[in-house]
Amino acid sequence: MRIYLMTDLEGVAGVLNFQDWCLPESRYYDLAKELLTSEVNAAVEGFFAAGAKEILVVDGHGAGGINPKLLHKRVELMRGLGMGWPFLLNEGYDAVAWVGQHAKAGTEYAHLAHTQSLRYLDLSVNDVSIGEFGQLALCAGELDAPTIFFSGDSAGCLEAQRLTPGIETVSVKRGTQSAGGDDLDADQYMLHNSGAIHRHPERARELIREGAERALQAFGSRKPHVSPLLIPPYRRVAIFRGDATHPRTISVETHPDSLIDLMNMPFHPAPLPSDTPDGGSSA
Repeated sequence: MRIYLMTDLEGVAGVLNFQDWCLPESRYYDLAKELLTSEVNAAVEGFFAAGAKEILVVDGHGAGGINPKLLHKRVELMRGLGMGWPFLLNEGYDAVAWVGQHAKAGTEYAHLAHTQSLRYLDLSVNDVSIGEFGQLALCAGELDAPTIFFSGDSAGCLEAQRLTPGIETVSVKRGTQSAGGDDLDADQYMLHNSGAIHRHPERARELIREGAERALQAFGSRKPHVSPLLIPPYRRVAIFRGDATHPRTISVETHPDSLIDLMNMPFHPAPLPSDTPDGGSSA
């Protein structure tokens, strides 16, 4: 049993905000990496207890989120996502899991929600709004790799459950911001969804270990849906935030039959019709 484990930093218990925790210059950045690595180790222990033989841990945080020295000695670590989607995920993996993941941009009651950069307002494929979780889940679906486990904030868990029914989720914190923040620019949005109620990190790890073991145990008896049911051709629409001097932009790409190829297509942003000088700016 081989597991592909994607990780991120913003969905970890005790990671409190962007500016102090998630950037290389942040004063608690090293502590945030320790917290993520400990959550990953908890999931790894659960998977191994349930029969996993190999686990690849993928460091998916932009500036890096894993402390290799503290990582479980039985796993392999991959850093560097420049090869594009699906980041070396292939048919050789039996299941896909996430630890430290956050909800997509604009999600209400989410903590540190975003999609790739803070400039994203929304990303959708065939009118299904997705975030970072959804993008990899779609790729996994094309490869027939079941998505079995997700840990992060409560809103992210709900997003995962809606996109991939049957996935096991563990919430380690819950956001307190009720507004999506669609009217904000990227700098404003960074501060917008920083409020949350966190589980104690040790309790979060206990729940993650239990959830990971439960997810892999259930895997043998039922196969979770691997992705939203999307019918080709595929159409990706990305909307990016504007600011005081630049309008919102939209980028639309299509592909006849491959979600993976669609995810790897470059963006070609153009002003939204409502943000042109004739239409008036909404940013």
